Amino acid sequence: MSRLNNLSNRFFQPSQLRENWTVTISDHVIDLAWSPDGRYIAAASVLGPVTIFEGGRRTVIHTFKGHEFGTMSIAWRPDSKVLASAGQDGKIRLWDMASGEATHSLDGGAAWVEHLSWSGGKKPILASAAGRKLKLWNAVGDLVREYSDHQSTISDLQWRPRVRQLASIAYGGVTLWDPQQSEAVRRLEWKGSSLVIAWSPDGKHIATGDQDSTVHFWIMSTGEDLQMTGYPTKVRELSWDATSRYLATGGSQEVTVWDCSGRGPAGTNPITLSRHQDFLSVVRFQHRGKLLASGGADGLIYVWQLRGRMSSLAVHEAALAAGVTSLVWSPNDQYLAVGDESGGVSVFSLS
Repeated sequence: MSRLNNLSNRFFQPSQLRENWTVTISDHVIDLAWSPDGRYIAAASVLGPVTIFEGGRRTVIHTFKGHEFGTMSIAWRPDSKVLASAGQDGKIRLWDMASGEATHSLDGGAAWVEHLSWSGGKKPILASAAGRKLKLWNAVGDLVREYSDHQSTISDLQWRPRVRQLASIAYGGVTLWDPQQSEAVRRLEWKGSSLVIAWSPDGKHIATGDQDSTVHFWIMSTGEDLQMTGYPTKVRELSWDATSRYLATGGSQEVTVWDCSGRGPAGTNPITLSRHQDFLSVVRFQHRGKLLASGGADGLIYVWQLRGRMSSLAVHEAALAAGVTSLVWSPNDQYLAVGDESGGVSVFSLS
């Protein structure tokens, strides 16, 4: 992977992100999620408890006990009335925001449940991954589908935007599922282990970050697989911009951004964004805007403006006392919620 130094970025001084509020929960923030209506921020501690904050200030709305042995994942139902959580007790719990109580405790099918994803639409479906087991649940916690075990542990899953089709990854590639069918509808095979998956917003590409320090692009119309190499470590950080043109990746101290327009990304040089002093832990584009945020093990946060390979630069920055573990944009793209290794939860605004 060839790279160009971004000279203009070296001499431009980013402005400080404005800190709206900060608070500390019980331990390392393992997951952070902003409710779709923008009212709440859910922060899951690695020890188990899940704290619900009012998004605009640090008022605690609820503290859910989470999961024995630890919480691993949280996901808001699209109507923001229910938060799903999964953990190392093998359970999935549905928490009602009105009552503050767990209304359902569901059996994930293995000793721990690591991944959750809600579909969109009027009748959302919750997908859960526990070891090799993939299950689908309706909005009120009824089991609607249990698939045969994957050949190895499911490492991530995600619904295709605007289409009721689910993608899961494990050793051997990507598998696509239709909730109406009991068998997989398509397999994109690759003899390796993928760690994280990201559909492009237009649904035309699937990107995976991989154990062998590569990124794969799967072109859905043809099934062609492009492999990008040169990362110094395995890639766990992926984010598409709203137009499906740019894919931001981690796997380094630098943010590497691939341009998928035209004939790209094959045979092209990526945009590289250099300011972090340690490996990245998260990259995240705005939902609809053009800004890209990154956080690293160095505790640094940058907001980048993409202007092509020679003039992209960091326009905002902030520094935490501990490494960044989670970072999410508010639904209106005006605020950043950040979690860190010491249990800190902070909300920043761009102005």
